[in-house]
Amino acid sequence: MMMAKTYPQVLLCLLICSLAIINTESHAKENVTSDEAYYVSKTIVQNAVSKGAVCLDGSPPAYHLEPGFGEAAGNWIVQLSGGAWCTSVTDCLGRSKSDIGSSKYMGSWWFTGIFSKNQSSNSEFYNWNKVFVRYCDGGAFTGNAESVDPATNLHFRGARIFEAVLEDLLAKGLKNAKNALLSGSSAGAYPTMLYCDRFRQLLPNTPRVKCMADSGYFIRVKDPHHAKAFTDIYTSLVTLHGAAKTLPKSCTSKMSPELCLFPENIQQDIKTPLFIANSAYDKFQINTTIANHVNGCIESGNCTASENKTFREFRSEFLAALPKADNPKLKGVFIDSFNHHSQNQFWWSPANVTTINNLTLTKAFADWYYDRNYTYVIDEHDLPISALGTLKAKQSAMSKSSVKYNASISLTSNF
Repeated sequence: MMMAKTYPQVLLCLLICSLAIINTESHAKENVTSDEAYYVSKTIVQNAVSKGAVCLDGSPPAYHLEPGFGEAAGNWIVQLSGGAWCTSVTDCLGRSKSDIGSSKYMGSWWFTGIFSKNQSSNSEFYNWNKVFVRYCDGGAFTGNAESVDPATNLHFRGARIFEAVLEDLLAKGLKNAKNALLSGSSAGAYPTMLYCDRFRQLLPNTPRVKCMADSGYFIRVKDPHHAKAFTDIYTSLVTLHGAAKTLPKSCTSKMSPELCLFPENIQQDIKTPLFIANSAYDKFQINTTIANHVNGCIESGNCTASENKTFREFRSEFLAALPKADNPKLKGVFIDSFNHHSQNQFWWSPANVTTINNLTLTKAFADWYYDRNYTYVIDEHDLPISALGTLKAKQSAMSKSSVKYNASISLTSNF
């Protein structure tokens, strides 16, 4: 193990995260190259409707599937998409008229990062079957409300969507997987943890099944003022989306259900190997828990002594909330200090991959997944590092070396 040393703001933060998917897709159209990122058409799970497994507007769920090939044709990645949450009827109604609330508005999705087919930039996973499950329920795949208000026609059925999509994928070959990975980024990280053991249960004949929670280990800090934002969000998932019945009884029997939506309160009960890739200063967590404006001082490098004190206190609480380091085979971690978000898609290529002491996230995770080395790595920096500033320095160095950067470099500006 390497160990080293206000409500309007919340709404703004939720809006930014929700729109990031749309903004990034639009931005990507101008920058993708055929060898690094590519578009994959959607697959509609039509029979999910009869099971009540539907998006906010009642439309069927969807995913994007790129078949594997070569030696890895029997390996599968299933990724749960992120995109914040909707926490009120008004918020969810607005969301239901977009591609994060209805499959009617979904087009093709672009695959990059761990979904890249480029062997040189994604050597361990380039030829796997890759599935990107679209997020259209607004409740992090946890909702299971039975009733539907005819006045709004809003459906809160995220938990059923997970089951319906997995059932569809099992029939398409997932049941015969040789290696399988359930992953999720941002709001998709929590359901990855929640359903990790269920994923393992659905694949009894698969030798290696593991999970990866990326950039979504959002903690509940001790300061009530700073804890309020996430607590309010998760309370709405329980009251509006009906998430309580989906949450593990091992947690809800000990505390109120909204607290069981914080990863630190369920991670100890997950029996399937789990890898947590997260920044100690994740951009979305910092925006929501501390204040949106602090990202500016991180990028410009002029944070005040008071702000730095807050950062150090947050980091201390974040590290304390992680799984213990005594069994990295079961719970591996890779905790960096960059102020960024969503790593397995946007900070994965050689040009911009997250690195700690010369160890890249791509290598650390692949070694952990393939049982070559069990990683529990925490960066020693006790203050946040500007991710974009570091990226620009890399770009400059590569430019001087006359190295052509790939498409993912430009994608990161949205995260």
